[in-house]
Amino acid sequence: QVQLVESGGGLVPTGGSLRLSCAFSGRTFSSYSLGWFRQAPGKEREFVACISLFGVSTYYADSVKGRFTISRDIGKNTVSLQMISLKPEDTAVYLCAARQGRPSMSPDDYGYWGQGTQVTVSS
Repeated sequence: QVQLVESGGGLVPTGGSLRLSCAFSGRTFSSYSLGWFRQAPGKEREFVACISLFGVSTYYADSVKGRFTISRDIGKNTVSLQMISLKPEDTAVYLCAARQGRPSMSPDDYGYWGQGTQVTVSS
């Protein structure tokens, strides 16, 4: 069974930076694509970024392009999300997700989820 544990969230001012990490365990890391999603209160879960099996391909939501960078470390079984130039509208719970095969921008395609980590950007 895949287990995902996020860390790195917190409170930052507008324009600040954060680095989120997600530790993967339970199965072969390189067999799973990873994604980051976020969910703000009263809103649906929203795609942020995803990365392919060996990190060759990455995809981003338009709202975060140029500000967020997703990466994976095969040796440490982790996926990270580096976030810069944060805005108040980035405030949400950020969740890590995993699926076998190719990455997807749809949360419905992911079978494994972490508990999430809160990111709050103050204005």
